[in-house]
Amino acid sequence: MGKQVNSPVGLIKIKDLRLRTIIGFNDWERKKKQDVIINIKLGFELGDSITSDRVEDTLDYKVITKQIIKSVEESDFNLLEKLTQMILDIVMENQRVLWAKVKVEKPFALRFSDSVSIKLTAKRDE
Repeated sequence: MGKQVNSPVGLIKIKDLRLRTIIGFNDWERKKKQDVIINIKLGFELGDSITSDRVEDTLDYKVITKQIIKSVEESDFNLLEKLTQMILDIVMENQRVLWAKVKVEKPFALRFSDSVSIKLTAKRDE
């Protein structure tokens, strides 16, 4: 008997999604929204999309991105870690997502540095 071939897995990258939110624990950081830059990589089940060419047969990354935009712009966190976890949770809500990596950068968070970032990953149990 031959080896069983797994169905193909797709990769989606959302690069440099720039949003504004309240992030930080210093008094001055709590007064106005700051920029954050979000990068997401996710592996997903392609399902029938590669043969059907129908949007309902694939992962709709626009829906996920809209959820992230709304949630981030309405959020208010002290820590970049918590904001990043919230975004990762939104991505992993979709059952087609097999794994995800989310990186959130806070530009100019440190003097003499372009940014500070946190990267979190998740993988669906098999």
